[in-house]
Amino acid sequence: MDKLRVRVAEWQSAEGAFRDWSAVSGDYSVGPAGTISVPFVGELPVTGKTTAEVATAIGDGLQQKLGLPDRPEASVELAEFRPIFVSGDVQTPGRYPYDPQLTVLKALSIAGGLRRSENGQGGARDFITAQGNYDVMAAQRDGLLARKARLEAEAANKPQIDFPPELGKTAAGKKLMADETSLMQARQKRLRLQLESLDNLKALLQSEIESLEKKITTQTRQTDLAREELKGIDNLAGKGLVVNQRVLTLEQTIAELESKLLDMDTAILRAKQDIAKATQDAISLQNDRDTEIAQDRQQTEADLDTMNLKIGMYSGLMVEALERAPDAARNAGGRNPPQMSFSIVRTAGDGKAGVIAADENTPVLPGDVVKVEIAQPAANSN
Repeated sequence: MDKLRVRVAEWQSAEGAFRDWSAVSGDYSVGPAGTISVPFVGELPVTGKTTAEVATAIGDGLQQKLGLPDRPEASVELAEFRPIFVSGDVQTPGRYPYDPQLTVLKALSIAGGLRRSENGQGGARDFITAQGNYDVMAAQRDGLLARKARLEAEAANKPQIDFPPELGKTAAGKKLMADETSLMQARQKRLRLQLESLDNLKALLQSEIESLEKKITTQTRQTDLAREELKGIDNLAGKGLVVNQRVLTLEQTIAELESKLLDMDTAILRAKQDIAKATQDAISLQNDRDTEIAQDRQQTEADLDTMNLKIGMYSGLMVEALERAPDAARNAGGRNPPQMSFSIVRTAGDGKAGVIAADENTPVLPGDVVKVEIAQPAANSN
């Protein structure tokens, strides 16, 4: 589809003037086979040739065909390049003439830029609203991901949290990781101090039991000695050798010793009860913590599922808004903005078309098809 401008002239020696070959001169379109059809010459291949080579071929063909003594002078210039085509999310897709030094960005400009909404600013406004909600939900989702990772680490009693890799790619994600790590350390420290306090209480009570048991041993020995003494006095009292007051005093002493033994036994039982209670309190603390973690994990996972659904919904709304107003992507400054992609469909010398990835500065050649597409990246889900 290139157009060549051919001019043929012949010098007339007898007349001393040039004669223009108007029947041959003119503009010729290059056909699908890569040839032009020149009167008296016929089909002339031009693919891969320079304009000078084509001019020489025309002059040689005319001289040979018409049997001229001298070869006519021919000049060839490129009158018009074959057109380019712009398609996709542009305002006016279609066929456009080619200009030298044409780039993808220039082709986009020729086609009117990105496609705009037919309903004024409605599409752009819907896109901005959906994108704002998307960004809010995405931030909340990151918080839930960080919380879920912390709860999983606490449930497994891990010293560190295995955060999702994507959280470490942004400043906000790193702050979430630091906050959740600090929270886990604070919770672990509180539980550790509570358990240590109960362990210290149990150790103190155990020491008290051991002390009471030693006192009981001593007290029992004193009681046994008092009973032995009372037994001997009873024999003397029966013979009238000891007054009854002495017997009464020993019986009172034995009663007091036995009462103290009962008090110490009661104190030991009370201490053992306190140890059992402290042990139960430690178990309850751990069980309450495990239950709280399990409930929090269940609620966090439910919230995460809900958040992913909302993110998917707003992502779809963004895509739908972009379909109506692709130019809204120009002002996309969100966390996960839409992507503008370019590609060129180019036909090679063998007639086979291939797709070439391009950017705004990629040169465009005659005959290229420039494709412009805008797509909203799908939301990640975990």
